[in-house]
Amino acid sequence: MGDYWDHRPQRETAVLVGVITQNQTEEMASEYLEELAFLADTAGAEQRAVFTQRLDVPNPKTFIGTGKLQDVREYVKEEEIDMVIFDDELTPSQLRNIERELNCRILDRTNLILDIFAGRAQTAHAKTQVELAQYQYLLPRLTRMWTHLERQRGGIGLRGPGETEIETDRRIIRDRIAKLKVQLTRIDKQMKVQRKNRGKMVRVALVGYTNAGKSTLMNLLSKSKVFAEDKLFATLDTTVRKVVVENLPFLLSDTVGFIRKLPTHLVESFKSTLDEVREADILIHVVDISHPNYKEQIEVVETTLRELGGGDIPTMLVFNKTDAYSYIKKDEDDLTPSTKENLSLDDHIMDWTRSHPGSLFISALKKSNIDELKDQLYQKVKEIHVKRYPYNDLLY
Repeated sequence: MGDYWDHRPQRETAVLVGVITQNQTEEMASEYLEELAFLADTAGAEQRAVFTQRLDVPNPKTFIGTGKLQDVREYVKEEEIDMVIFDDELTPSQLRNIERELNCRILDRTNLILDIFAGRAQTAHAKTQVELAQYQYLLPRLTRMWTHLERQRGGIGLRGPGETEIETDRRIIRDRIAKLKVQLTRIDKQMKVQRKNRGKMVRVALVGYTNAGKSTLMNLLSKSKVFAEDKLFATLDTTVRKVVVENLPFLLSDTVGFIRKLPTHLVESFKSTLDEVREADILIHVVDISHPNYKEQIEVVETTLRELGGGDIPTMLVFNKTDAYSYIKKDEDDLTPSTKENLSLDDHIMDWTRSHPGSLFISALKKSNIDELKDQLYQKVKEIHVKRYPYNDLLY
């Protein structure tokens, strides 16, 4: 047993840093840092400590104040920490200043997400999209990044573009960005043709916050094996399957999960993947009801959909993971006002079905309430199908 533990791959250690500002309350900062910890874990890092600071606005030079930076530096040195991860995108000058002070690898939220995408990309298309986003992020930060690439090969935040010398690199990277853009344009055109070749079949797209259970639901509805696990961004490439409910065929696609502060480079690079959303006839918005802040996650997805131009597409709201829902039941003699932690699943069901009639509560994992979902989906697909093929009554 001892030998096994001795030979486990060593996880890199990380310290997380966030700020509480006028625009980001303590509760929000705490939740964002929890999500950052999940991102760090997905990337393969072990969180050792969290530092937060209350500021009107982040420090333009070092993101956090000099006193707090000193605290972080002492902890990093004492505990021999590998990296410090900040919960916002840092400017090139902030990165340089912080690195000079802390003398260890510095990552921001954007770089961490890019790193996870780099590790998850499987197809040539996804790899091209991620590489383009990485280079666009890297270009203004070239000096800082390259010193590390020389000093330490591999590690979180360093996957992807290779190593080279500094000044000639700017030209090389700009050339590479231009080539990748051409490559992506070509792939996008091919994918557009593929989408057209699918004919006028009704198209349904699964959307939702990352880790809401879209891939598990995809597997259930399409009886296929799509990669699904309890990690962020388990799916990068859009998977499209032909599904038949009763006697009615339609196309079902799974898409990359949304997240707060999703890097703009990524949204731009993954445009063709997100076209599956824009061109869908129906969206199934999958929500993780067991997440304590699922309402904020709904808002993030709805805002992102509006930004993508998919805000007007008919949407089914499907609350997943009812099997994992838990709450703190209040004592009968407790007269303090109830909070969201005290609401039962029935309370949520009552609230949502009142404000959003047609909302569904399911467990894709336990296969509960799936028949009702299929019935609703069948009715919605049939409605569009009848309009599209008014004379094709053989199906009904």
